[in-house]
Amino acid sequence: MIVDCAVIGGGPAGLNAALVLGRSRRQTILFDDNKPRNAVTSESHGFITRDGIHPQEFKRIAQAELSKYPDVTIEKQRVYRINKENEFFQVETEKGEVFTAKKVILATGFKEVLPEIPRVKEFYGKSLFSCPFCDGWELRDRPLAVIADDKKAFHMAKVVSNWTDDVIIFTNGSNVLSQEEQELLKSKGIRINDKKIVTLIGEEGMLEKIMLEDETEVPREGGFIIAEWIQAASFDSLEYTLNEQGGIETDNWQRTNIEGVYACGDTRIAGPTQLILAAGEGSMAAIAVNADLIEEKFNDEKQHN
Repeated sequence: MIVDCAVIGGGPAGLNAALVLGRSRRQTILFDDNKPRNAVTSESHGFITRDGIHPQEFKRIAQAELSKYPDVTIEKQRVYRINKENEFFQVETEKGEVFTAKKVILATGFKEVLPEIPRVKEFYGKSLFSCPFCDGWELRDRPLAVIADDKKAFHMAKVVSNWTDDVIIFTNGSNVLSQEEQELLKSKGIRINDKKIVTLIGEEGMLEKIMLEDETEVPREGGFIIAEWIQAASFDSLEYTLNEQGGIETDNWQRTNIEGVYACGDTRIAGPTQLILAAGEGSMAAIAVNADLIEEKFNDEKQHN
């Protein structure tokens, strides 16, 4: 059987793409190996009617809604190869199964590489986060850390200062702030500490102190950390183009440079975003798939007349 679309990735972007495709009577397979980037997250925020929901509960509700549409099938396995043969795509899974699709939506997302700081994984997702718009409200008015050893430190500190007046940037031994940036931050009450971090101190994922190389301990009750973002999955056989941030390049309708391949959500944006933005991108990708399938149908009929 040839399906209309294979959606690779079962996060909010892929789920919403599958919903729009199912409602458009498109034969759709959603592939989801259930290894989400936000596995450490207990609450997701910023999605109206779903604010504070657990990511797995969000997924459960979404999959229940998809089950109402007979044209949508969920395959709980990982895709590891996609080949384009003529106008169709051969989608091969880890189990060796091969599915044929007219279109492919990539919604595989990103995964983060955290800086090598002792105990950082214990606190990430509980009191250290990557997105202030997702988790800043819960940390409001606390003494916070911005842990960043690259050029994004300046921007992140400015953003975090929206939720608290007590911000310290920890550059972990790196010299990433210009003199002008340092002066501007200090003028706004944001402090800078460029000593190497030895370890993080706290109980049950709740940060209490940051220990530095000179053995001083700086009290902090949470904060934000700059991670490196890489594609959670890559399909080299498709030869799509990546942008400077490492996201898959698309046009305004989520079409990649490979005809029939679309990308949406974190995998395109190249970093962490809110559920609602990823879901919106999934919807847009599905609409683009629909538009292209409709055009192909009418062009075929024109040629046969």
